[in-house]
Amino acid sequence: MLQVGDVHIHLINDGNHWVDPGGAFGLVPRALWSRYATPDDDLLVPMVLNCLLVQAGGKNIVVDTGYGTKMPEKMQKILKLQRPRGGLVEGLARLGIQPGDIDLVIDTHLHADHASGNTCYDENGAIQPVFPNAEYVVQRREYQDAIHPDERTRANYLAENFQPPVESGQMRLLDGDTEFAAGVRGVVTPGHTPGHMSVVIESGGESAVFVCDMATYAVHFERLGWMTAYDVEPLVTLETKRRWQQWVLERNAILIFPHDSYRPVGRLQQAGDGKLTVEPIEMAYV
Repeated sequence: MLQVGDVHIHLINDGNHWVDPGGAFGLVPRALWSRYATPDDDLLVPMVLNCLLVQAGGKNIVVDTGYGTKMPEKMQKILKLQRPRGGLVEGLARLGIQPGDIDLVIDTHLHADHASGNTCYDENGAIQPVFPNAEYVVQRREYQDAIHPDERTRANYLAENFQPPVESGQMRLLDGDTEFAAGVRGVVTPGHTPGHMSVVIESGGESAVFVCDMATYAVHFERLGWMTAYDVEPLVTLETKRRWQQWVLERNAILIFPHDSYRPVGRLQQAGDGKLTVEPIEMAYV
């Protein structure tokens, strides 16, 4: 558990999977990216699926929901999805928290690896929200892009992951930066998608930010020119990271990354020559 002022942050692993490095690192050559990620025998690189439970102002807040439980077995094999300790719901249970105890679900964006756990099958095979008493939130722009995908983005957006909370009246669409609880706010960080959102925690003079897919791995945050092939607007991602590098340095903020197996949590340090490095912080998963 990480404490930022009065806010408690729990890191929950929804699973581990393996992806093509061409997706994870885009134009970065293997000679460079292989220093930061070790491929397996199939030349795939690891990605964890990090979700958060944030406790602030008397609220239980889930940030991103991972892959959930609806994924067909064939796709699980393709992704080499592993869940040695279960997924998000099992992680919450280890904290003594049930789905009905969640007050708010923040969808940073609606890609399947971040939002599939919004919903699940009920006993009759119908799809329903996992968190029956929660309000779900996402940026309006992200939702509009999800319901009107193009040839590049449509594989990432599955209506079954976000329409059930809309139909149940649980989904609220946001129009820009939004405060959710004392010390917890969502901030639009475009690039990965135009409506992508990061989550900022500021309390008691301390700061942390779940950057989400602004920077998939810590090295993506260190190096402005490194980004994934999944970024819809890569040059926008670059400028977003430039702004947030400065923000983080000014506050000595803690960084939390969505997919980094090696440095999921850290602080950005700047050497005398200007080189930036994320120094890892020890933070155990729930």
